[in-house]
Amino acid sequence: MNEKRLRVGTSSWSHDSWKGTVYPPGSKPGEYLSHYAKRFDTVEIDATWYRIPSETLVRKWDQDTPEGFVFSAKVPSVITHEKRLVGCEGELQEFLRVMDLLGSKRGPLVFQFPYDFKPDQFEVLSKFLERLPTGFRFALEVRHRGWLTEKFYDLLRRRGIALVLLDLSWMPKLNLLTTDWTYLRFIGDRKKIEAQTTTWDKVIVDRTKEMAEWVPRIQKFLDDGVITWAYFNNHYAGHAPGSADLFLQFLEEHRKGPVRP
Repeated sequence: MNEKRLRVGTSSWSHDSWKGTVYPPGSKPGEYLSHYAKRFDTVEIDATWYRIPSETLVRKWDQDTPEGFVFSAKVPSVITHEKRLVGCEGELQEFLRVMDLLGSKRGPLVFQFPYDFKPDQFEVLSKFLERLPTGFRFALEVRHRGWLTEKFYDLLRRRGIALVLLDLSWMPKLNLLTTDWTYLRFIGDRKKIEAQTTTWDKVIVDRTKEMAEWVPRIQKFLDDGVITWAYFNNHYAGHAPGSADLFLQFLEEHRKGPVRP
């Protein structure tokens, strides 16, 4: 795997409203990824949450991106939401098999759990994680505060799994590490922003305050040699590429001097 210290991208790439900003006007959906890869060197695949991709689709992702590009991907919801980690060995095995076709372009794989996956499922989670194969980077996202305990962090540390650090409306902004790399997801408040827009062509929420809080933490990770992955959702501020640009701008300013509030 290409061990670039920092990779910044967006959560998915298939948005018609990005024409004119990420894709040239008149671009076809099948061309979006290749245009995206000219601007960013990584992306988080959202589509894998809905279904296990076919070999043909995975090979197209590979063909549409240059060497050095890296895909992160959500683990299918049949595993995390429908079967709740029980009796899903076949689905997990098939997902890992097809994602492995990406070779050096395969990045972290993310288990995203719903709010109602609560700490009373600790033993289920523990048994599942103990059976995960080696050779993959796994990250784990919880959306219930009750999970945020030393017992949970220790479980992730034992298995070498990264805790996903969230910028999500109801979750605390953590800078805790559970392995030697980290994974950040900038999600925001979906309901609040969808009340303002249903198109994703421009930034409509000012996130400079949040960036001023996150950037010093992330720079500390980088200074300490921690491989860092960061992905922005459209719901974070209205336009994920714009949010990624703002983050990179603040990071550059931080390296030159104090970040403005």
